[in-house]
Amino acid sequence: MKKKIIVVIVLLLIISAAAIFFNRHGSQQPTSELTLFGNIDIREVQLTVNASEHIATMYAQEGDRVKKGQLLARLDTPLLKAQLAEAQAALLAQQQTVARLHAGSRPQEIKKARADYRAAQAEARTARDTAHRLEKLLPKRQASADDVETAMAKAAAAKAQAEAVAQTMALVIAGPRKEDIALAEAELQAKQASVRLAQQHLDDASLYSPADGIIRNRILEPGDMVTPQSAIYTLALVNPIWARAYVPETALGKIAPGFDAEIFTDSYPGKLYKGWVGYIAPTAEFTPKNVQTAELRTRLVYSIRVYACNAQNELRLGMPVTVKIPLHQHKTTTPHQCDKTK
Repeated sequence: MKKKIIVVIVLLLIISAAAIFFNRHGSQQPTSELTLFGNIDIREVQLTVNASEHIATMYAQEGDRVKKGQLLARLDTPLLKAQLAEAQAALLAQQQTVARLHAGSRPQEIKKARADYRAAQAEARTARDTAHRLEKLLPKRQASADDVETAMAKAAAAKAQAEAVAQTMALVIAGPRKEDIALAEAELQAKQASVRLAQQHLDDASLYSPADGIIRNRILEPGDMVTPQSAIYTLALVNPIWARAYVPETALGKIAPGFDAEIFTDSYPGKLYKGWVGYIAPTAEFTPKNVQTAELRTRLVYSIRVYACNAQNELRLGMPVTVKIPLHQHKTTTPHQCDKTK
């Protein structure tokens, strides 16, 4: 009887040892796929405006799905609109100045300058003749020396005035100098830049979505003061979306970027989401120490991104997922794309 009991105990010990052996070493046998566990991750954007003003209107709520270019918020703009109107008025005035300089003198202005020149010539001749008459009367004592001297001075002044009017007429006929036109055109460019700047400030008072996404947080409200450093919304981008998982160091050499992958969730049991390995971290995480033993090296893990096709928008931020990567694939250089019709 005792021998039977001993035999039974030995058999149980052998069975237990075999079970322990297979539990420890069975998982080390080569498999056809690598199974990982991770979470869905996406990019987020803190949306703000390049202006400092009070918020006038907000058009989106938490959970709203928005499109690229969609208006999300607008600031108070009366001051910005007034600045733009001022810059536009200054630009219009300078445009007229440049147009006047390019047009040159009008025909009427040239005719007037010539008429003024003829009048000045006539006055100069009259003053000269008067001085000559008085000069002839001086020997006969019919005119005094002072009268002759005064007449000669008036004649010289009239002649100089006629020459000045002649130069003025020449300037009117020639038109503006090219240097004056260049200066006016440079001022025109400065006015145009001022208008563009004022328009940009007005445009910056409106917040548009930079990409398709979902409003995750509505941080401020109408009436709040906003600055370029203040976020108004948090936008969760719907593309790209990926599963963040961790590969043990021992399996790192079995996969490569471009490998096809399959993603499963508990929310939709049995449903498969196609994906591909898009990124493998170049450095290990949770490294114990710089000096490592052979045992510690096997505990190193590397973060990877498995990009997912999410046509039905069922994968959400933080969702736990199971990632299966078939091994023995060939690395592909062809960019992966999701079938948007599925």
